[in-house]
Amino acid sequence: MLLLLLGLLLGVPGAATFVVQLWGSCALAPNGSVPGFTLGFNGAPLVCYEPGAPGRAVPCAPVELGGIAEALAQALSMNPAWRQRMRERERACTHLRPHSIGGLGSAPPQARITSSSSRDPSVPMLLTCHVWGFYPPSVTVLWLHNGDLVTPGDEPPPVVPNGDLTYQTQLSLMAAPAHGDTFTCSVQHPALDQPLFVDWGHGLPPTLVVKVVAATVVMLLGIGVFAFGLHRYWAPAPALWKGGTFAALRMRNRK
Repeated sequence: MLLLLLGLLLGVPGAATFVVQLWGSCALAPNGSVPGFTLGFNGAPLVCYEPGAPGRAVPCAPVELGGIAEALAQALSMNPAWRQRMRERERACTHLRPHSIGGLGSAPPQARITSSSSRDPSVPMLLTCHVWGFYPPSVTVLWLHNGDLVTPGDEPPPVVPNGDLTYQTQLSLMAAPAHGDTFTCSVQHPALDQPLFVDWGHGLPPTLVVKVVAATVVMLLGIGVFAFGLHRYWAPAPALWKGGTFAALRMRNRK
C-alpha cells in the first residue's frame, strides 16, 4: 500500500525510473542500542525513524521531495504494520546490547604508522597513520612534527565501519624528513584516558635496531668460534721426540 502511494505520488507523465529502498540499522550507544529505520528513494533517505517515539516516522528528504516525504511519514506513522515492525526492531536492537563491545559499548583505538615513497621530489615520503578498533566512531587524529602540531586539512579523514562493530580511519602526511626528525601520530578518543601517541623516526625503528645488534653479536661469536677451530686444526702436534716420550718409544722398539 505504501509503495503504491509512493508510485502514485511520483507517477506523473514523463517521470523517470526510480528505485525505492528500505533499510534498518542498530546504532550502538553506551546505554544501549538505538534502532534506525529508513525508507530511501534513489539512494537518498526519504522517511526516517525517530528514536524515542516508537513507530513515528519523520521526513528526512531534501527540499525537492519534502512534500512527498511528509505525506509518506504521516501514512507510515498511522500504519499498524509499520508500528509493529518498529517494535520488533527495538527488541532486536535491545538484544545486541549484551554483545556490544566490552559489554559497555566502547573500545579504545589502536594505531600504527606506515611509510611509502611519493611521486613528489620535494616531499618524497608519504606517512600514513592507521587507526582501528575503536568505538564510538568519534575520533581525532593529528600529526606532530618534532612535537609541533602540523596544520590539519580542511576536512577530517572519513571514519569507516568494520565488520565487528568497531571503526577505522587513517590520516596521511606528505613529508621530507631529515636525519633526527620525529613524526608523531596523536589519537584522541572517548575510550582513552589520555591521547595515544605513535612515533615514526627517520632511521631504523627501535625493534629493528635490537634485531641488528643481536645479529651482530651472533655473527661476532660465530667468527670467534670459527677462528678458534681453524687455529686448533692447523696448529702443529706436540713433538713426540722431545723429552722422555721419544726415549721410551726407542727402547720399546729395541725389545
